[in-house]
Amino acid sequence: MSYLIQHIVRDVMLNDKPSNQDLNDIQSNKIDKEKLISKKDNNPLDSYLLEKTIVVKVGGSTLSFEDTTLSDVVRLKSQGYFPVIVHGGGADISDWMKKIGKRPKFMDGRRVTDKETLNIVISVLAGKVNTEMVNQINILGGKAIGLSGVDDGLVTAKMQNPNWGYVGEVDKVKSKSIFELVKLGYIPVIAPLCLNSKPQSDDQILNVNADSVAGEIARSIKANKLIFITDVPGVLDISRRVMPKLVSTQVKKLVKNSFISGGMIPKLEACLNSVTNVKEAHIIDGRKSGALFSVVTKKGFNKGTIIVK
Repeated sequence: MSYLIQHIVRDVMLNDKPSNQDLNDIQSNKIDKEKLISKKDNNPLDSYLLEKTIVVKVGGSTLSFEDTTLSDVVRLKSQGYFPVIVHGGGADISDWMKKIGKRPKFMDGRRVTDKETLNIVISVLAGKVNTEMVNQINILGGKAIGLSGVDDGLVTAKMQNPNWGYVGEVDKVKSKSIFELVKLGYIPVIAPLCLNSKPQSDDQILNVNADSVAGEIARSIKANKLIFITDVPGVLDISRRVMPKLVSTQVKKLVKNSFISGGMIPKLEACLNSVTNVKEAHIIDGRKSGALFSVVTKKGFNKGTIIVK
């Protein structure tokens, strides 16, 4: 974790109550500080914060000129919501692989990651995409801070399948650290690189599917909503019509019967895992202007697919 993040989190965790600066940040965001401080134990991580926290998974394409997702994030923050962003960057990774003559390979919606591919993944996700996304949010008036699961072991993982290479599945999230950054007014922008919880000599860092990371973070912090920004209208049935609402049992059947394939598999698995602690998960079409703002505030047309327990 960078010195800045360490300082921020340490300063808050050493105090039972928010500092004056914390309260200024809360007030500037038009949030009632009394709602954020539990009268019972002076714990700022109370139900009000949970009710307003949303985890948004976006792709690298979110940086395109036409996409309104990041402006929606800043707008939601100004209206009292607490967004946490997890981003991918698959297209950029594949482009860089092709530049060096390496062919991208996928299994079950996951990128097969050898050592050479891992180096590209680290450079693209923690470097190019994360930095550009943080910069764009700040330009739009937000207060973003970029990090990955490797920072202070924010998200740890274990190797998932030997055939997939340096690919992991999340086993622990430091939810309190995320909450402390959120409470101070930051919009965390998290790259899905995770620290190996059981490392060998050369596998300290693991590439973890961004959908899975988003789902685990949402579940761990008990977010109100988990939202996947995609380039499809939602989960489609056999007639290519959007299925507006799914419950856990339906999602399990869709995955088990191989009705769903490719990149939608980890999204639905993440939704299925998260709704044990998250009120609802959404898969929406980010190509529509204002899509994210619409689904969070329930004002507008973009419904996509909602998944509940």
